[in-house]
Amino acid sequence: MSSVVALTSASGGAVAPPSPTGDTARSQMQKATLKLYDATPSGLGGERDTITFQFNPKEVTIQKAAKWERKTAKGAKKAGPPEFSGSEPCKLTLEMFFDASGKQDGSVVQAVEQLFGCTVPTEESAGQKKPSPPLVVLQWGSITSFPAFVTSVSAKYTLFTADGLPIRALCSVSLEEMPAEPGKQNPTSGSDAVRRAHLMVEGDSLASVAYAEFGDATAWRSLARFNEIDDPLRCRPGTRLLLPTPEEL
Repeated sequence: MSSVVALTSASGGAVAPPSPTGDTARSQMQKATLKLYDATPSGLGGERDTITFQFNPKEVTIQKAAKWERKTAKGAKKAGPPEFSGSEPCKLTLEMFFDASGKQDGSVVQAVEQLFGCTVPTEESAGQKKPSPPLVVLQWGSITSFPAFVTSVSAKYTLFTADGLPIRALCSVSLEEMPAEPGKQNPTSGSDAVRRAHLMVEGDSLASVAYAEFGDATAWRSLARFNEIDDPLRCRPGTRLLLPTPEEL
């Protein structure tokens, strides 16, 4: 069973610039970014770089699936009841459009190479004999996605200069959630351990998340208290829930 939601932006580009008089100045549209982090056993490490969207994406597709198994007993006329066996990680796909037809420089190629670099180990991780590509987080205004790794990047160049330099490209990027293992807390630091999180998508509810994560739909009350949610009906798609440990429920 899976749920898919497509989030569509109101406009793919920036808003009109302020008027020369400044009387009707408009605020600029916030640009989406793809932030790159070092990968650590407990989740996100230090921030490495930022890839800024030249044009905000028109659609962002998020998919979440659950595993159900149905065992058939020998001689039974009907199939047995389904049993929940776990949740699949969230998957996110989007497109990034780059255009340098005005400047006709190498900025498009540079942006595409940055994306391809998200699928290869960083130099630091290779030197530590633990090769790992960077983790990424999609950030757009107040919305932040889950920590993820890039599973694929497909770039289609659609415009070239007279000497063959690509100056326009459409890139399809696929991300998959990286579940973070609870980090060991330093008794003297006083900081919280890294926690797993769940990004609410269309069709999710506190009860469905509680059942998917803990096998008990009635644990939604504990989940709400843990996230200081007063009204469960206000958990809209895009809400990020911190998941307590079973001992904390």
